[in-house]
Amino acid sequence: MTKEEQITAEAAINRYADMVYRLALAQMKNRTDADDLFQEVFVRLVSHVDKLESWEHVKAWLIRVTINCAKKHFDLYWNKNVDYIEDEEQIRGEEAYEPPGDEPVRGAVAKLPPKYRLAVHLFYYEELSVAEIAEQTGQKEGTVKSQLHRAREMLKQMLEEPG
Repeated sequence: MTKEEQITAEAAINRYADMVYRLALAQMKNRTDADDLFQEVFVRLVSHVDKLESWEHVKAWLIRVTINCAKKHFDLYWNKNVDYIEDEEQIRGEEAYEPPGDEPVRGAVAKLPPKYRLAVHLFYYEELSVAEIAEQTGQKEGTVKSQLHRAREMLKQMLEEPG
């Protein structure tokens, strides 16, 4: 590998920080938890970077670790027993997750249940294929297709509602 192709933690952060943060924010729905998740993912990268063989491997690894860390966060006892404020603008007094795009679409995507929001985020915002999403989430391709279909139906219904 040449010097410019060499995989280092710093190079990976420069290349994939935005992607990891968007995914963390999509999963956590608030900036404080997304910041913590982002930091945890890149701390783990530092200890594993020498095992990663290509930039595609780095990207896949970062997506997988981000998803796993988010799941771990929600599996914690504290998070299972805390009721969060449902008003997106008041979540812990912070800005809520807002995916890129038009205002109505952003709001609708942010309101999707987590598994559908993850599928939509990876497919539309990170431009992963159904096969790549299935590999990253440990699901069957048919499951990912179903999640995307259901998410589209939910989005269509939310966007057609008056008001």
